[in-house]
Amino acid sequence: MIRLPERLRDEIRHHGERAFPHECCGFLVGEAEGEVRTILEVWPATNGREDSPRNRYVVPPQEIVRAEIECRKRGLAVVGYYHSHPDAPAEPSQFDRQHAWPGYSYVIVSVRAGETAELCCWTIADPEGPFVAEEISTGPKQTVKSAAR
Repeated sequence: MIRLPERLRDEIRHHGERAFPHECCGFLVGEAEGEVRTILEVWPATNGREDSPRNRYVVPPQEIVRAEIECRKRGLAVVGYYHSHPDAPAEPSQFDRQHAWPGYSYVIVSVRAGETAELCCWTIADPEGPFVAEEISTGPKQTVKSAAR
């Protein structure tokens, strides 16, 4: 499960809308305790894909290194990533699965015709396993379904 406050969900939605018709991407920054990841900040990243930014993303390695260093300085961690799916469902693609790492949360926001449709979270437990939907909590006691907007 991830704890993702509504204001951070809104930041992800707005980033997806601004990047449309290209995919946006960014970091989920916070703390992990057991199976619960608490997202405290979202940091937009550059979509480094020049060949197909409308349906693929890659976070440049130097941005990953900078994010990891900044997190360590502040006692936080990169606990996942987010990206958008322009005019497509908020479900992981085969490309997403091939590039996912176990133990991280992956928030996907669907942006249709420039407006967000749904926001879902996914994770994988096994390097060879499938994505599974991850519950999103908006706070300590508020829980919403992963596919809820």
